[in-house]
Amino acid sequence: MALTMDQKIRFLQSVHPYDALPPEALPEIAEQFYATHVQSGEQVYTLGDTLAGLYLIYQGQVEVRDEHDIVVSHLGLRNSFGERGLMRDGVAVTSARAEEPSLLLMLPRAKFAQLLETYPAAERFFDRSRGGRKARPNDLATSRVDTLMARDPLTVSASDTALRAAQMMRDHGISSLCITATHGLEGIVTNRDLVSKLLAQALSHETPVGTIMTRAPLTLPSTAIGSDVLHAMMEHRIGHIPIVDAGRLVGMVTQTDLTRFQAISSAELVSEAARAETVAQMAEVTARIPQLLVQLVAGGNRHEIVTRLITDIADTVTRRLLAMAEDHLGPAPVPYLWLACGSQGRQEQTGVSDQDNCLILDNAATEDMRTGYFAELAKFVSDGLDACGYFYCPGDMMATNPRWCQPLSVWKGYFSGWVNTPDPEAQMLASVMFDLRPIGGHMALFDDLQDNTLDAASNNSIFVAHMVSNSLKHHPPLGLLRGFATIRSGEHKNQLDMKANGVVPVVDLGRVYALQGRLRPVNTRARLEAAAAAGVLSASGAADLLDAYDLIAETRLEHQVARIKQGQKPDNYLSPADLSDFERSHLRDAFVVVKSLQSAIGHGRGMLG
Repeated sequence: MALTMDQKIRFLQSVHPYDALPPEALPEIAEQFYATHVQSGEQVYTLGDTLAGLYLIYQGQVEVRDEHDIVVSHLGLRNSFGERGLMRDGVAVTSARAEEPSLLLMLPRAKFAQLLETYPAAERFFDRSRGGRKARPNDLATSRVDTLMARDPLTVSASDTALRAAQMMRDHGISSLCITATHGLEGIVTNRDLVSKLLAQALSHETPVGTIMTRAPLTLPSTAIGSDVLHAMMEHRIGHIPIVDAGRLVGMVTQTDLTRFQAISSAELVSEAARAETVAQMAEVTARIPQLLVQLVAGGNRHEIVTRLITDIADTVTRRLLAMAEDHLGPAPVPYLWLACGSQGRQEQTGVSDQDNCLILDNAATEDMRTGYFAELAKFVSDGLDACGYFYCPGDMMATNPRWCQPLSVWKGYFSGWVNTPDPEAQMLASVMFDLRPIGGHMALFDDLQDNTLDAASNNSIFVAHMVSNSLKHHPPLGLLRGFATIRSGEHKNQLDMKANGVVPVVDLGRVYALQGRLRPVNTRARLEAAAAAGVLSASGAADLLDAYDLIAETRLEHQVARIKQGQKPDNYLSPADLSDFERSHLRDAFVVVKSLQSAIGHGRGMLG
């Protein structure tokens, strides 16, 4: 069947993005497409081939398979394929085979590049990354601390005098000094310390600075963002934060380095939550989170920034509740650590979040302490979180469950048992607990536990294999014939679960990569970046998966924002009918990428047969 020029033009007028191009441009573009016939079973191209160009189905059906020969798509009329390889290096990243006699239109590689360069609408359509969503310049919320801090801050030793410290601050026009020793940062001394701890108490100016310094000050890594600094300053009422990487002092950030009006909305909520006197006052603060979500997304902030700012509020509320619990119950009888898991642990909370938490107690804790004081503390905090909108975990993964309020020795036994006997429950629990992040209490209770567990788990090939298998239980919602596999029945019939089938498959992949590489990050995007840097995930695979994750996560947030604007509660259930053809195409391609990476990890190291 030969196609006339009129037939090709009319066809392109029915296909996106060509329908969005200037009508006068279509004759020239149509002329550049070559019609080619392929027979049933004939290979259009194979994995690793140099692509001749972009393919567009005029008639028939084509099957696309990934590098492990797993079917990822059945494409039909008006579907294009081959763009992923063309957008990268011109080499096919999939294989394509005709499932029936088909007529394809092929746009040569050079003409495809010219099309993207000439028409922004075409570039936006075929570029599967989220590059168009740029962070706003000079935005504190999206700026890394290493762009804000003063590098190589001045230091003194604990034996230096207060007089020398004051003279150094005067001479260099600074308001603080770090006190260091061979093992690293010991403390910090500020102008305020000199006034309140030295002058106000009539101490000699020869007093060693170690006497008046703040020991073990709050620090942040250089990978933190500006809002982390602002939130920490407002919560802890401090004006100076040393920046420390791997135990080494690399910088200092002060209030004068920041402008409060940037990220002010989230900082306001953190500040109010930190100073709330009652649970009801905190609930009034968290009730404004949906509006904050709207503002952050409308401001063009990336999803990982939005969820991190929202999680900051939950962290502050949790710490405030812990302080209120101790005011009510009295000081804790032994050291303890409150930890979050789930989305709060990964700093990925959205407008819909339950609570997942646990308590690690010092080994000196008695059974009476555990079932008495700490059971009451857990109930006080969990009840408070529920009142603030962080509803009780349906799976009872909370510190109020006696199983998750235990001494450190018991926790070590838990992890050892899960690693050495990876039954289905162990896989599930390990998946949850590998996302633990300390929130309040004695942080030292967690350090060895995390490091030792990562080492033991990554060295156990059977456990790794079970974790890989467990990570493949959540499938991207891909249907046949270029469609989606939506929920079949119930309240959310014909909708996509953007949590369970959207972000969770990527979260699971990130967790496995972290396990395989013994990587400490807990945040999903940070895990993917660390996996790429460590060689656990190829650079191209990481780039594809990060782009796919960004699109899926941001589509989820945009859906929640749309519901909030309509006066509804945010949820995770999205109807594909609410998306444009453009959005559906991109979202489905993102799911294809996730499925391909699942296939890769399933056929790679550590998969159970």
